[in-house]
Amino acid sequence: MTHREILEALSGLLLAMFVAMLSSTVVTNALPRIITDLEGSQTGYTWVVVSTLLAMTATTPLWGKLADLFSKKLLVQSALVIYSVGSLVAAFAPNMGVLIGARVVQGIGVGGLTALVQVVIATMVSPRERGRYSGYIGAVFALATVSGPLIGGLIVDSPLGWRGCFFVGLPVAALAFVVLQRTLHLPVTRRDVSIDYLGATLIVAGVSILLIWVSLAGQQFAWASATTAVMLIGGAAVIAAALWVEGRVAQDPIIPLRLFKDRTTALATGASVMVGIAMFGATVYLSQYFQLARGMSPTDAGLMSIAMVGGLLVSSILSGRIITRTGLWKRWLVGGMVLVIVGLALLGQIDEKTDLVLVGASMALVGLGLGATMQNLVLAVQNNTRIEDMGAASSVVAFFRSMGGSIGVSALGALLASQVATSVRDGLDSMGVPSTSHRSHTIPDLSTLPAPVRALYESSFGDAVGHLFLVSAPFAVVALVCVLFIKEVPLRTTNYVPDEDREGADTATVQA
Repeated sequence: MTHREILEALSGLLLAMFVAMLSSTVVTNALPRIITDLEGSQTGYTWVVVSTLLAMTATTPLWGKLADLFSKKLLVQSALVIYSVGSLVAAFAPNMGVLIGARVVQGIGVGGLTALVQVVIATMVSPRERGRYSGYIGAVFALATVSGPLIGGLIVDSPLGWRGCFFVGLPVAALAFVVLQRTLHLPVTRRDVSIDYLGATLIVAGVSILLIWVSLAGQQFAWASATTAVMLIGGAAVIAAALWVEGRVAQDPIIPLRLFKDRTTALATGASVMVGIAMFGATVYLSQYFQLARGMSPTDAGLMSIAMVGGLLVSSILSGRIITRTGLWKRWLVGGMVLVIVGLALLGQIDEKTDLVLVGASMALVGLGLGATMQNLVLAVQNNTRIEDMGAASSVVAFFRSMGGSIGVSALGALLASQVATSVRDGLDSMGVPSTSHRSHTIPDLSTLPAPVRALYESSFGDAVGHLFLVSAPFAVVALVCVLFIKEVPLRTTNYVPDEDREGADTATVQA
């Protein structure tokens, strides 16, 4: 395909990717208002995010497998329809339960868009040229991340309210559907594969049990309790069963364990998990920091996100173009992770009084690091993968990054809820105010609180969010260690591995 043909096909894919990213970013600044309106708790706040991430995580490998059976264009369009249905239900949700369920449906669609865009691009473009187009993906990611909070903030502050945030992606999804129909023309190559529904079910069940335990422990039941023991043992047993099915039973597993025999794939996957924990786990709560600790409106909180996403935009485009020109990518992964670590360490020092210039500069460092890291980890894996395994390998990296994000959001959300609840309860006791008059696990409307109680909430959220970044930093350090041990292989100029590599891979497959 010529560059022009690729760009034409890519236009619809980038619109679909924009929709996928917009689904989470546009809601970010609306969440505090949503939780207040629907009388939710900090746990509810966490699960509005985690439900989408978990559904996306669970279905990403399934979409990758389906790409080997059906038309990739049809699958992307199907994912857009599923996303749109979930958005409509969320827009009319009467309570937290319906909203979280609708977010699960959205996550299924987003899982398809996330996985299939990478698979389609890997089908059309060689690894050497893929850096340029990965830069475009990073730019769209940045655009959605910048515009999402801004659009969401403006909508929340408008007469439409927070429900309008779930309508805003529908016109873009419809446009993406039409553009894909006109521009994306790929041959349908069907392989003789089967879908490993048992493995997928066990993986989702095991991870869900552990995430529910992390979210509810310390609130609904004690950390050291019989419920904790049952959930830990049960979750570990289900995950062990999933690994057994994937390695011994499944004819065509959701997560082909043989892929991890490749050193680059194993290390890049490990790094992706850690990046997911650090990125999703910490940054998703920045909106709460700006609105609840700094008293900003949703619109102003959205403007603050420009610092992080501006850095991501610059580094993703720049790194993609230079990698395409040189064929070398490891230095960008190493440098990117160093910037992420420094940025998280600086954000770990913030509280409700920190100079916003310092907060913005720290966010910019994190953005620069993520822009040079996220897409290039996928590129490193694709460069070492046969075209026959491209769908599985691409979706595996996305799967584990989303898994890390789910774990991070859930675990750090539980930590945030616990720390804020303890701080508020102790503060109210010192004021002589009964803690029962202000429920410590709920997210209040600060404008209705007396000045001393409002100041207490602001201080509690400011300190707690800063601690989340400190907790996230070690995971970024682990990601850096994984990246350092990846062996750099110059990017291929074709979509096929050399014959000798293919023979070695085939041998490994037979032995597995």
